[in-house]
Amino acid sequence: MDSPIEEIKNRLNIVDVVGGYLKLQKAGSNWRACCPFHNEKSPSFFVSPGRQIWHCFGCSKGGDVFSFVQEIEGVEFGDALKILAQKAGVELKPQSPEWQKLKTERQRLYDICDLACRFYEVQLNKSKTGQEAKKYLLSRGAGEESIAKWRLGFSPDAWQGLSDFLVGKNYTREEIAKAGLAVKNREGNFYDRFRGRIMFPIFDANSQVVGFGGRIFSESKANNEGAKYINISNTLIYDKSRILYGIDKAKFDVRKKDFCVLVEGYMDCILSHQAGVENAVAVSGTALTSWHLNLLKRYSQNLILSFDMDAGGSEASRRGIDLAGRDGFNIKMAIMPEGKDPADVIFEKGAETWQETIGKAKPIIEYYFNLAFTGRDPENISDKKEIAKIILPEIKKLSNKIEQNYWLQELAKKIRAREEDLEGEMIKIKMETDVSDALQKENPKKEHSENCQKTKKELLEEELLVIVLSSPETIKEVPKEMIERLNEPAKGILSEIKNDPEISQADLEKKFANSPEESSFLGQIFLRSDLEKEDSEGAKESFKACLIQMQLMHLKKDLDNLSFEIKSAERLGDAGKTKELLSQFNNLAKKLKQ
Repeated sequence: MDSPIEEIKNRLNIVDVVGGYLKLQKAGSNWRACCPFHNEKSPSFFVSPGRQIWHCFGCSKGGDVFSFVQEIEGVEFGDALKILAQKAGVELKPQSPEWQKLKTERQRLYDICDLACRFYEVQLNKSKTGQEAKKYLLSRGAGEESIAKWRLGFSPDAWQGLSDFLVGKNYTREEIAKAGLAVKNREGNFYDRFRGRIMFPIFDANSQVVGFGGRIFSESKANNEGAKYINISNTLIYDKSRILYGIDKAKFDVRKKDFCVLVEGYMDCILSHQAGVENAVAVSGTALTSWHLNLLKRYSQNLILSFDMDAGGSEASRRGIDLAGRDGFNIKMAIMPEGKDPADVIFEKGAETWQETIGKAKPIIEYYFNLAFTGRDPENISDKKEIAKIILPEIKKLSNKIEQNYWLQELAKKIRAREEDLEGEMIKIKMETDVSDALQKENPKKEHSENCQKTKKELLEEELLVIVLSSPETIKEVPKEMIERLNEPAKGILSEIKNDPEISQADLEKKFANSPEESSFLGQIFLRSDLEKEDSEGAKESFKACLIQMQLMHLKKDLDNLSFEIKSAERLGDAGKTKELLSQFNNLAKKLKQ
């Protein structure tokens, strides 16, 4: 009988799984996309349905369906197993020893959060104060169906109500605190973090409860405790900089409509979905981060924002928008009535008004342009300078020169200034992106490090291997002495092919199966060779160039070695040896010139 792992692999096609996260494009017999693990404009991420593997040639990451889910979800193997088991319809029995072994600390936290969610739901629907909280939600426009769909709940106003319940389910108070649901005081006693609040469970992209936000709904409570909302602190399974509220419910609509509506609060998101805008997500409790953008990039690169971006608005929000712009997102801004958020618009004006607001969203540069002129006189010299100060940095961020020139012309007309003067001022602006680019050069991202550390020799060796595997007849033209000078594992693999030009890929895989590093390397090379086969003429053309570069590289190394030996012989006063070495050096130098 197959293990759960093999059964999952047999039932799932890696293309379908990866396609659930990324927009894949057909590339011959394979599929490709822009890599979700590093920034790139041209797709270097490939999925092979024949081999059931994936690999990125930009950051060198790769593996099978399990490693992909681990990377994309940021989870351990046991969690990836559970996610894929659900997709494959494979039952993982809790009583099996294999399952118990894979049940990680993270999984226990997931279980605690799900049980807490059920507890809060019951309290909302059954307790007396919970019913009052529910009435409040209904009075704010949330329907019964939405309350159930988003699993809203209520935390009883008791110091250990939830904790006592979870302890009764065989979880320790320390684990409950690790899940962010309890707090330990100085005396070493635990108490519930959320008390007397409407509870908003926070789900990850796979609909697992990972955290909570709690809202006060009574005025007396607000007077005593102050904060309207409190959110769970970061835990092993929850990080607010990586989680988008509602992504599990919005992701299919985002992909279908090819744009995402970003709102700020839980109720904004819930009422947006209720109003038919089901491609809305919330960045509750934080500004937009690179992790959020990587998550959104799986589904669409078109964003409509409804943030509070008035003249004194959040600098963090602006940085998030700049980050999205640098990451290639197309950004628009939904123009909201002053002092209103999406929940207010939907509650007061109705679903159609909110849908119209989304439909009339303006490009972000146009929004900034209008904002700069609000309350300022373009005839006043001080206001002219202030307007230019606000708009010019935004124009400089535009990568398209035609668009940049258009907005410079518009600004020049509006404030009656010369375009060349404005352009001169714009050039002077030192952008934050300039600094970040410099830092990137000094401290490249970890995901690029493996690829960046590859030497020219290693890259050439990989290229030679790819060509030989895609066009096996070329092995005859690779000199044995060249193969002997290669690094492992390229040397071992090419030696096997040189000894047996008819060797199959399956036999090659068997020979290197006992070495995980070499097996992984071979899998990546096979995938690249599959791609090269679709352009065999191009591969043959590059073969000679590759050989020549490797020969030149070897010649240069030999010349360097001879140069060192000549200097040593001269220091020792060995005239005969020096003459002999110089002769060899000159012969090699002639070959290099040829």
